[in-house]
Amino acid sequence: MLSKKQAKLFFLGGTAFFMVIFFGLSIHSLTVGIPENTNADQLNEEILLGRKLWDQNNCMGCHTLMGEGAYYAPELTRVYDRKGPDYIRTVLNTKTGWGPRGRMMVGYDFTQEEVEGLVAFFEWMNNTDLNGFPPEPSLSK
Repeated sequence: MLSKKQAKLFFLGGTAFFMVIFFGLSIHSLTVGIPENTNADQLNEEILLGRKLWDQNNCMGCHTLMGEGAYYAPELTRVYDRKGPDYIRTVLNTKTGWGPRGRMMVGYDFTQEEVEGLVAFFEWMNNTDLNGFPPEPSLSK
């Protein structure tokens, strides 16, 4: 059994040790991990326009991106792989809204430049390394 003094030293030593580890991993994430995995060097004006439109139109109010957002509409992190750019363009160009399975997406009046920006944003998001997120569903029983 530890004395009060030993317990205090054990606590303070452990706290200091794990703080060093925490700060080391944080520095590594900010200097190496994030720039390497997000393809930040590939950002251009078209992709930034798509991200701006994503934020301005509150797409996260219905959709999720990288697991963040509402769960009303589909997860869009890997939509570029799942559906392809032509499908995305078709959905975004629909003026009356999109509702193939009962849930209705609002119809937006995007210009062709804005549609291409959103497609580029989804392509960039698709190429981001998310360590296996979202997971592939297991179809075996």
